[in-house]
Amino acid sequence: MDLGKLSVILVGGGNMGSALAGGWLKNGMPASQVKVVDPAPSPQMVRFLSENVIRHVVSAENIAPPDVLLVAVKPQVMGEVLQSIKHLVGEHTVVISVAAGTTLFFMEGVLGQCAIVRAMPNTPALVQRGITVACANSKVSELQVEQANLLLGSTGSIEWLTDENLMDAVTAVSGSGPAYVFYLTEALSNAAIATGLPEALAHKLALETVAGAGEMMMQSDQPPAKLRENVTSPGGTTQAALAVLMDKDGFPALLKRAVDAAVKRGKELS
Repeated sequence: MDLGKLSVILVGGGNMGSALAGGWLKNGMPASQVKVVDPAPSPQMVRFLSENVIRHVVSAENIAPPDVLLVAVKPQVMGEVLQSIKHLVGEHTVVISVAAGTTLFFMEGVLGQCAIVRAMPNTPALVQRGITVACANSKVSELQVEQANLLLGSTGSIEWLTDENLMDAVTAVSGSGPAYVFYLTEALSNAAIATGLPEALAHKLALETVAGAGEMMMQSDQPPAKLRENVTSPGGTTQAALAVLMDKDGFPALLKRAVDAAVKRGKELS
């Protein structure tokens, strides 16, 4: 299947919408195949639309149903938005939602029995290093799965689940996870400043260390635990630090509480 042959309507002009659309264009989709529906697109999306000559409309009136209708809006407004675009769901249209917590059941309740994919990408999609996890209802055909793979896989890797109940856990780990890494980097930088290092150097050390360690994990065939062991000399500085982080009330327990809180919030949004 060729991206150039797909017609796509993107509903929502925020950061994720622009990240996804950018991936489509980089992978060969003509700008003429994409329409963006948003009454108030983000400044980033406005620039993106202008630079790539993509058609933008403030409402979905008088638009023909596309092959793919991708909805990238906040979960709090999904019901209202889905109601306003249900006329765009044609016989062969697959609806893809990237809203956290919005279930297939909820979307079917608004749109009816049509082909729907629920997906959770993450913000590294902005630099084509994202990962998306998706699940589909029974109306989605093999062809529509292929269409979803092309669109969602244009900004990184994609995995599929058969159990939708796991999507809140996916959101808590990979959807929210970049924020955890950003906060880790922020905290490491602040800790470095507290030791007396200049602010600019502390920030650079933290940023380069986190980015470099991430790249090492991506390129290595060893699991993170083994990589950690490889840099931990007995009785050395790393072991002294890890003794604090790996305490029973340390980093693992704290991160588990954080992920559990995100899972709980995801279920509340559904």
